[in-house]
Amino acid sequence: MIIKQLSIFLENRSGRLEEVLDTLGRENINVSACSLADTSEFGILRLIVSEPEKARDVLKAKLFSVNISEVLSIATPNMPGALAKALKILSDAGISIEYLYAFSMGDKSFVVMRTDETEKAIMEFQRHEMELIKASDLYKF
Repeated sequence: MIIKQLSIFLENRSGRLEEVLDTLGRENINVSACSLADTSEFGILRLIVSEPEKARDVLKAKLFSVNISEVLSIATPNMPGALAKALKILSDAGISIEYLYAFSMGDKSFVVMRTDETEKAIMEFQRHEMELIKASDLYKF
């Protein structure tokens, strides 16, 4: 249920994002989900990839600053209010969300999130019969 996510710190300059993605592509590492947040000085690129450890190693060899962190993913119906309902489960349990990103395909939405208590969040979602997504499932999209 826990998914390994790469966080890559990028200088805010043209070509850096392409360099990361080209490096991964040349190593046959697939990117299943991504998020990019920036400031005027740098960006944080978060990726779910098919081979997180290999991706970390090849990016570090290219002198990128890379960390692996643990996130979780759920699926919700692709309809108004579904995400709020899922997040209420965490709120009621006193679990904070550090960040999240999501995408929808057809009748489902997939949400990747980092919380302050990953194991507890997983247990709460299971208790409420939410659909948890495994890393291998994300690689299919």
